[in-house]
Amino acid sequence: MDQLAALLDGPRARGAFLLRSVLDPPWSLRIQDEAPLSVIAQVSGESWIVLDGRAPARLLPGEVAVVRGPEPYTVADHPGTEPQVVIHPGQHCATPDGRTLAGTMDLGVRTWGNDPDGGTVMLTGTYNLEGAVSRRLLEALPRLIVQPGGPIITLLTDEIVKDEPGQEAVLDRLLDVLLIAVLRAWFATHEAPGWFRAMGDPVVGRAMRMMHNDPAHPWTVAGLAAEVGVSRASLARRFTELVGEPPMAFLTGWRLALAADLLREPGTTIGSVARKVGYGSPFALSAAFKRVHGVSPQEHRAGAPL
Repeated sequence: MDQLAALLDGPRARGAFLLRSVLDPPWSLRIQDEAPLSVIAQVSGESWIVLDGRAPARLLPGEVAVVRGPEPYTVADHPGTEPQVVIHPGQHCATPDGRTLAGTMDLGVRTWGNDPDGGTVMLTGTYNLEGAVSRRLLEALPRLIVQPGGPIITLLTDEIVKDEPGQEAVLDRLLDVLLIAVLRAWFATHEAPGWFRAMGDPVVGRAMRMMHNDPAHPWTVAGLAAEVGVSRASLARRFTELVGEPPMAFLTGWRLALAADLLREPGTTIGSVARKVGYGSPFALSAAFKRVHGVSPQEHRAGAPL
């Protein structure tokens, strides 16, 4: 599994918040839900995504915005429209002066808005728990990505208004597929981080794939250099130039990112995770994990943020 495949294997929506919004201008929503990642698919009409301190981004039909939190942002019919609704943690809706809007804008199954015949239709999906998306993936993303969504938008549009047995699981998986499709398209552009572009290098890319595919192996710079047919100094220099960090620092980050995801899987132990990611004992993993992430594996498993 290469690093992109491993990163995109991370999203796991579990009872994600999903909503179809039907709106008629003027409208403006201030999003303060502190979610680590949100997906907004434009079905009809247009929207503007306004991140504080940044130029507004236009969202046209068929496009998808991926917004990395937890900082607040605004979604509106026009960048100049003042917010009329504030979305707080737990998806609690209120007016800017604090009056609750619970139930007052409901328009049916997973549908909400100010006009049932409004010309603007958006689908919003929110990953509410940081553990549902790997930390390494979040760190690789900018605050905002806008990409074409493709046919998945149509499928999600059809399914989001259904109220059938197992529908929550269906919607979770569709949200994951939509997110992965958008991120894969974005990672194929020049905006992708250095480590992604480095994967195309015949020397550095090969060394990265070896570490990806077998993180438990006791890799050294000398061992990697011998495998890819260059000197130790040459690999270290080239790797650092292209990736932005030395090979062993990259390997440590990769191992601990995998460990963070594995620790939240049911039935795993710190010992089993340590073996899978190349640490000789639970103590060694715990020491490295706390040094890098600031919390112990036990605290991370219990839900403490990294």
